Amino acid sequence: MRETVSLALTGASGAQYGLRLLQCLLMADKQVFVMISRAAQIVINTETDLKLPGTPSEQEAFLAQLYSAKEGQLRVFGREQWMAPVASGSGAPSKMVVCPCSTGSLSAIATGASNNLIERAADVALKERRQLILVPREAPYSEIHLEHMLKLTRMGAVVIPASPGFYNKPTTVEEMVDFVVARILNQLNIEQALMPRWGDDLI
Repeated sequence: MRETVSLALTGASGAQYGLRLLQCLLMADKQVFVMISRAAQIVINTETDLKLPGTPSEQEAFLAQLYSAKEGQLRVFGREQWMAPVASGSGAPSKMVVCPCSTGSLSAIATGASNNLIERAADVALKERRQLILVPREAPYSEIHLEHMLKLTRMGAVVIPASPGFYNKPTTVEEMVDFVVARILNQLNIEQALMPRWGDDLI
C-alpha cells in the first residue's frame, strides 16, 4: 500500500512550489490527496502556463494526466467535501503540506477556523499530532504573521518559508523551486535527488 500525503495549495504566490512538490510526490510513488483553494486556482492560472479547470473531478483528471499519475494515485477534494478522508482523524494521512500557504490560511489554521476542507485537514493534523508542514510566501511578514508562525511551531507544525538558498549557485527558476521542494521532501523523509544534502560531497 502506498504512503499517502495530503497536499493543499492556497492563494499565496508560489504555485510552482506546490505543483513541483505534487509532481515529486507522484514520482516517489506516494498517493496524494490534493486540495486547491479558489484563490490558488487564480494564482496557478496567473503564474503558470496551466489553465486549471474549475471542478475537483476535472482538476483530478487534468493533474493526473499532466504528471502521469497511476490509477487512483491522485485524488482532488473540493473545499466543502466534508466526507473526504482528510476531514477526520480516523482517515487522514499522517503527513500534510500546505504549499504555498497564504497568510490567510496561516491565520485560519493557527486559530482553528476550519471553514473549509483545507483548514479542517490542517486542524486534524494538529489535533492528531501528525506532521504538518506550512510553506508561507510573503514579504515582509507582519507581527500577526510571525505570531501565527510561532504559535503553529509551538503546536508541532514545521514552517518552511519559500526562501531558496543560493549556495548551490542556481541558474534557473526551476532550480530555485527545487531547492525549496527538496527541503520539504527531506522533512517528509522522502528520498529526493533534487538537491544534495549538506555535506554529501564530503562522504
